[in-house]
Amino acid sequence: MKIVSFLLLWSLPFLVLAQNDKDSTSVFKKRVLENVEIDILASYYEQNGKNAAVTGGIGTEELSDLASDIFISIPLNDDDVLRINATVSAYTSASSSNLNPFSGASRGEDDDDDHDDDDYEDNGNNSGENTGTPWAASSGASRKDTWAAVNASYTHSSKDRNSIYSANLNFANEYDYTSLGAGIGLVRLFNQKNTELSLNTAVYLDTWRPEYPTEIKTFVKEKGDLNADFFEGVSILSQNGTAINKNAADAWRPFNTTLVDNDKRNTYSFSLGFSQILSKTTQLSVFSDITYQTGWFSNPMQRVYFADKDNFYIGNAESIPFYTEPKNKDVFQLADDIERLPGSRIKLPIGVRLNQYVTEYLVLRSYYRYYVDDWGIQSHTVNIELAIKLGQYFTFYPSYRFYNQTAATYFAPYEELVSSSVYYTSDFDLSTYHANQIGFGMKYTDIFTSAHLWRFGLKGLTIDYSNYARNTGLKAAIVSFGASFVFID
Repeated sequence: MKIVSFLLLWSLPFLVLAQNDKDSTSVFKKRVLENVEIDILASYYEQNGKNAAVTGGIGTEELSDLASDIFISIPLNDDDVLRINATVSAYTSASSSNLNPFSGASRGEDDDDDHDDDDYEDNGNNSGENTGTPWAASSGASRKDTWAAVNASYTHSSKDRNSIYSANLNFANEYDYTSLGAGIGLVRLFNQKNTELSLNTAVYLDTWRPEYPTEIKTFVKEKGDLNADFFEGVSILSQNGTAINKNAADAWRPFNTTLVDNDKRNTYSFSLGFSQILSKTTQLSVFSDITYQTGWFSNPMQRVYFADKDNFYIGNAESIPFYTEPKNKDVFQLADDIERLPGSRIKLPIGVRLNQYVTEYLVLRSYYRYYVDDWGIQSHTVNIELAIKLGQYFTFYPSYRFYNQTAATYFAPYEELVSSSVYYTSDFDLSTYHANQIGFGMKYTDIFTSAHLWRFGLKGLTIDYSNYARNTGLKAAIVSFGASFVFID
């Protein structure tokens, strides 16, 4: 009830403005969008690091992603526009592949279609294929996946163009996760369009199809029998490299055999924005969001290892002493548990944008955001971009971004968590770190669309490159190409 009252109070100014809009008249009305427009974007992303969450906070984070995006804007009449956005992203991840790091151990692994039972060797000494390492990709099917999303939005502009109403629906899916979302928004312009207020609300209803680390999945399925299925004929090693008695009371077992008991995750967000043209050369924007999430937040693929639990391995005993080093090629540590996180989260970012027209050839765009949540994370983001005109058609825009954050209350690195904690994770996205990103881009713009492709005029081209580095060792780079077309009647 408190949330409903809060939203009504927050929305009241916009409802009043919307009512006032009914009484206004316009001398001249221009179509919101003259013709169909199409934007096409393609990008390639690569990263590498040494803190993979799937393998408990150590191991390769090597990942590559190829994505394509198409955005179509269709004028329905003078006032209404339908926009459809579709995205497909195909990625390969060394870290995710280690959901099943035991490359030859395919018995009972429904998620690995690359091997059949003939590839499995019951050799007992873990030679041949019954090995794994957090420092290289395995051949499991989870090493690659495709993420796809589609979004449809409808906007209606008032006759005087001082109010814009919007609604959208979206759907996204990958092999272990599906998301459905919807939202509505209102933008109100006044003070001769020098001032803008915006309100947006959205809800996302997500569903897990959980996948678990091989050893935990098999242990639960076989009710703790370490001589069945994947474990059959496979030696489990202690910290000192000797094979354990699988039937002993102190043999390896997951600390918590309760897995995902709620496959839902819901997100509710409310956004408020204010923008003001301060002068002919300066524009200021302020925005704030509040996001409330509830459901299952722990990624069931991500292992954790406790400092107060014994270590157990499968693979080559000689590699155990340097397990945390990339030269480990053939031994893998059995998980103590999957990560566990609270069932709710509140996020609150507050940001400011300042755009300064310096000269006809130079525009300065600056941005700052402060973020806080109830998991203990606080962060600061600063971004600066220069838009430099190079003649009539081209703009060059270098940029720099700095980010830092504190760690979540529940985070600790590999082997530093304790089993007495209620919540725990070794995902370095929730750790203390800072990051720098340097980028540049080039944009070609032709408002007259002199170049044509069939009945579409070329409105613009872009090419962008960014290089990203965290102090934790994660490094990434992305390059993207974009093209904008307008339909010529």
